[in-house]
Amino acid sequence: MMRVCLAVALAVLLFSIPAVWGQSSDKPGDGAPANSRTPDRTLPPGLTTQDRVRDILNAVVRVRATIPTTAHSARFLGTEREGSGVLIDDKGHILTVGYIVLEAATIEVETSSGGKTPAFAVGYDAANGFGLLRSAVPLKETPLPIGESTGLTAQDPVAIVSFGPGARIAPAVVAMRRTFVGYWEYLLENAIFTVPPAPNYAGAALVNQEFKLVGIGSLFVRDTLNDGAGMPGNMFIPIDALKPILDSMKRLGRPEAGAKPWIGVYVVEQFGRVLITDVSLEGPAQRAGLETGDIILGINDAQVSDIAQFYRSLWGLGQAGVTVRLKILHGSDVRAVNVQTIDRYTHYKMTGMN
Repeated sequence: MMRVCLAVALAVLLFSIPAVWGQSSDKPGDGAPANSRTPDRTLPPGLTTQDRVRDILNAVVRVRATIPTTAHSARFLGTEREGSGVLIDDKGHILTVGYIVLEAATIEVETSSGGKTPAFAVGYDAANGFGLLRSAVPLKETPLPIGESTGLTAQDPVAIVSFGPGARIAPAVVAMRRTFVGYWEYLLENAIFTVPPAPNYAGAALVNQEFKLVGIGSLFVRDTLNDGAGMPGNMFIPIDALKPILDSMKRLGRPEAGAKPWIGVYVVEQFGRVLITDVSLEGPAQRAGLETGDIILGINDAQVSDIAQFYRSLWGLGQAGVTVRLKILHGSDVRAVNVQTIDRYTHYKMTGMN
């Protein structure tokens, strides 16, 4: 039933959305309908829908980052990364997805007008996945207002705005709000899943009908509904997760709350077991002797049957630095392994952050 409702909602959106939302030019304002200068009654006096769309396009910038080959993240994420970012204030702060700029040595942002300027990583939020930059020189573009993501629900129409090739604005529908569990010690509550998939999702702006930012693009997912049916789409980080940490991101380079314990494993679920597929080089798990192929059966005498339970059990033991005892199946042998957790931020080289 949910799949049918989403299909109907998307069809209605595609046939009813204003032509200006569907324009594919990289030049703001091109492709706007002849009557688009007619003021929208929902907007302030003197401001038109075309004005808002132009401002949104201008607020979304291209982000290019180079990462040293010696960086821990280079092994999985590469040394040349690119995506979108969103100007969120008049101080030059740009919000993007964290993996684009994690351990970056240099960052460049490009605006819709073609202007390029260096930028600096200001903050990284490992818990949610945000990355925060600041341009080296003030940007003339109008920042994109931050909206409310809490009320966003399934079948709500949204737009995905990016700086990639092709269409910069892609209409979409919210497919579901649910917990997303990543294989890299990452769990995001109430993530936003949208359909159809947009190709340029990394750091893209998710914009609601009020022309406000409600999410930042993170991933392509093969099964948005998590029902095994395979409806592809994208996952967005809800903007409301940024609000309580934005000030500390600017001041400290990270959220102010205490660091979660981190051991440096990459895991998948297999037949009700948590299987280690890799370990971070020089991370706690590797130092403790954990290997690819090991199965995590328990943590501190509590049985582990899925990844979410494993993460929540690990994080529930206290702050980074706590020692955890893992019950490990290694080949045919069951053994106990003590792992001293660390703060994930100390493992990565956060160049230029406070």
